[in-house]
Amino acid sequence: MYASTVRGLLVRGMLAGLIAGLFAFAVAYVVGEPPVRGSIAVEEATAAKEAAPAAGHAGHGGAEAAPAAGEEEELVSRPVQSTVGLATGVLVYGVALGGIASLAFSFVLGRVGGFSPRATAALTAAGAFTTVYFVPFLKYPASPPAVGNPDTIGQRTTLFFLMILLSVLLGVGAVILGRRLAPRLGNWNATLAAGGGFVVATALAFLVLPDNTDAVKPEFPAALLWEFRVASVTVQVVMWVVFGIVFGVLAQRLLAQPRVFSPQSGLTHSRSAGMASRPVRSRPTASSVPGTRGEWMSQTPGPASRG
Repeated sequence: MYASTVRGLLVRGMLAGLIAGLFAFAVAYVVGEPPVRGSIAVEEATAAKEAAPAAGHAGHGGAEAAPAAGEEEELVSRPVQSTVGLATGVLVYGVALGGIASLAFSFVLGRVGGFSPRATAALTAAGAFTTVYFVPFLKYPASPPAVGNPDTIGQRTTLFFLMILLSVLLGVGAVILGRRLAPRLGNWNATLAAGGGFVVATALAFLVLPDNTDAVKPEFPAALLWEFRVASVTVQVVMWVVFGIVFGVLAQRLLAQPRVFSPQSGLTHSRSAGMASRPVRSRPTASSVPGTRGEWMSQTPGPASRG
């Protein structure tokens, strides 16, 4: 694949990621913000209950404790976090992953079967959602703000990104395994074998990696936790579905355009959906324009003679 084509796919992937990010932001604001607000309310109520006995024992010293409690101020208010902050994070996330997914698309196009660009884009989006988000989510599910000890956030983040890395590597390995088994087993059986190998390897990774020791607090409402995690999955599903559809359309249009080698070569690049491109010699015509007499022009008819 030519560098200009890869560059065009990269730009279109980032654009598709931006569009997907807009849809994901809308879903996150409508579906995800209510459980976040509920979790913050639970956290504040729990903190108030824990502070009440201390204030009672302090007696008159409670007046001194009030200013101390008010010293911790939010650097960014909740309304800004839930609007501008959320939009910025989701859009940057969408553009970055869109660019990476478009590069993966450039690599797998024509290498995993004779799929069209749209179908390949859908497969790429499905694979990215599975390896980058869903598999790590099964091991280390998302938790709302009120769940977990703030002191362990570094450890939890490290484990989550390690699970992402392992999941992506196992996914790439499954694709390579499926390609090598296809000539002997056929596409269907090779796909089943590679998928089974991915599931087994992922299960082993789940057993090897440590569990999240920062358990959910017993007093935290289970329904609220479930609502938050469903919203988290929903946002990711919307993002990758929209990306797969939009990028598939953009990639299909880009790859359907004929590529001209040079005006004198008489060759164009004929692309077929999902198939390797091949040079085709076009019908040459001589141009009578001064300065180009005797040169062969690729699909460029000369001006009509005026007599």
